[in-house]
Amino acid sequence: MGNLILCHDRHAAHPYEITRIHCRIFTIEELCYYLCNNLYLIDYTIMNGQLCDWLDEELEMKALASELRDVLRLHGSVEKFVLTILKSSRLYREPEMIRIQNVLEHLKNQKDIERQKFKGDNLLESGEVEEAILVYQAILNGEKDETVDEKFYGKIYASLGAAYGRLFLYQESAKMYDCAYQICGDKTLIKPYLYASYKYMSLEEYHILITKSEEYMEINAQMRREVDKINQEESWKSGNEVIEEVMHNIYWQIRLQSGLLQSVRRKTLCVLTRRVLHVRIQR
Repeated sequence: MGNLILCHDRHAAHPYEITRIHCRIFTIEELCYYLCNNLYLIDYTIMNGQLCDWLDEELEMKALASELRDVLRLHGSVEKFVLTILKSSRLYREPEMIRIQNVLEHLKNQKDIERQKFKGDNLLESGEVEEAILVYQAILNGEKDETVDEKFYGKIYASLGAAYGRLFLYQESAKMYDCAYQICGDKTLIKPYLYASYKYMSLEEYHILITKSEEYMEINAQMRREVDKINQEESWKSGNEVIEEVMHNIYWQIRLQSGLLQSVRRKTLCVLTRRVLHVRIQR
């Protein structure tokens, strides 16, 4: 059962405007909502005397305004400023505050583009796959940032590959992993690329693909051995458990990869996929 949160009763007659996104704020709850949902965009511009005056005069939160003025006077950090507002609102429990503090700490000194990637990574890890894809695509479709190296963009392609795979869009997934490998040259990307490829290709097409490279042949054979080993040692497990372990062995070698079949739950699909793994990889 959920808990009720008692909101503050003050509503500003004159809103505070977040000029960066042209957002008008009327209450402390709205201010906290903006801060928590835009942690990846918050920078020093949120620290200003106008916000302190607005909290003091419009919402009559004089104690909070005084604390924030002290942070400004002592040249405190953006993280300190934001956390002071959130704690004063009493809207968030301790676990939520710890999570927010950890995010702010991670984002400290990061570039805007790195903050965006971190946002996408968190969305992907929390299961918000479609939203993560939109974040990654926005980075790739935006103006290129020369302050990060080329491999940074390769990691974005790899993350997109993982996201598409979790939606069973294997052709798109394979394409992204291929782009990531071409940029990064990281051989751990070959496994998910080959797996996504054989999931959408015909047997003939997949055979042609792996015979193009001795490295592909070697990794394909390694995948086969991994599957055979799991099938032999864990034959007592259900099809679903076997598939999840296969995907764990294949994908968790990459930091952001969560497994292309981790969301599979229906028994018939699990059994079918197990057979495809066993047959196709052997070939």
